[in-house]
Amino acid sequence: MQAVGLVPNRDRAVSYALVRDAAAWLGARGITVKIPTVDADALGLSEFGVATKDFVAGLDVVMSFGGDGTMLQTAALVYPAPVPILGINAGNLGYLNAFEASELEVALQLMFDGACKISPRVVVECDVNSDGPAAGRWFGLNEIVLEKPSAGRMVQLSVAINNEAFTTYAADGVVLATPTGSTAYSFSLRGPIVSPTANVMLLTPVSPHMLFDRSLVLGGDETLEFTVIADRAVALNIDGRAIGELVPGDRVRCTIAANRINIVAAPNRAFHQILKAKFRLPDR
Repeated sequence: MQAVGLVPNRDRAVSYALVRDAAAWLGARGITVKIPTVDADALGLSEFGVATKDFVAGLDVVMSFGGDGTMLQTAALVYPAPVPILGINAGNLGYLNAFEASELEVALQLMFDGACKISPRVVVECDVNSDGPAAGRWFGLNEIVLEKPSAGRMVQLSVAINNEAFTTYAADGVVLATPTGSTAYSFSLRGPIVSPTANVMLLTPVSPHMLFDRSLVLGGDETLEFTVIADRAVALNIDGRAIGELVPGDRVRCTIAANRINIVAAPNRAFHQILKAKFRLPDR
């Protein structure tokens, strides 16, 4: 291991403290440290600062210090480079983080020794056909969300699966989640929890105004296309980022991307055991 990137949560003091500790630990072992310039300056570690466009180049691993939101921001910074992301939880639940803040030195040593395992995760690829700001290709580690932009009328979305018409959703919105995102927004809608290594997508409506209110689990080689209908705008959000509004006639085509994103997993911690710990589930 020769170079490590560090990404803090800018709103948590504990995150900055952890980054300073990690930078000192790595520097003492001759490992190059890179931090996005805006964060490096805020930390008083300007000597490690690099421009965002140069951040990923040459890195062996990127460490994220925060909650799941910081992990998603880090993923957007890294993808589609295959550089693994290791999460140190300085937030709340932190499903995506392999280690707690108290385990920083353990995580660093495991990483230094090459003892961590890599968990490749599927990413949703989203192609937007629109004349508005959302036009283009986007990627989501957790979910693609199409929903009403403000309180008021529901949205209407015509859905095709594998280029065949399926139905029209009349709802506050829909969530297309990856297995990684099955414990996020989709979960709050009573969508299923899926092993993060599965090769599927989950389609779940938000407050549907229709009899069909179930989640759909779709295979990794399937394609979904949403078309905005009626006269109602739709907001497109990806992993918590507002991408832009869509208007009637705009189309969003989603499939699983060719490239996975690599998340570092702690040795000997199975997904179901992490789930059990986060929800404080009893043995019986």
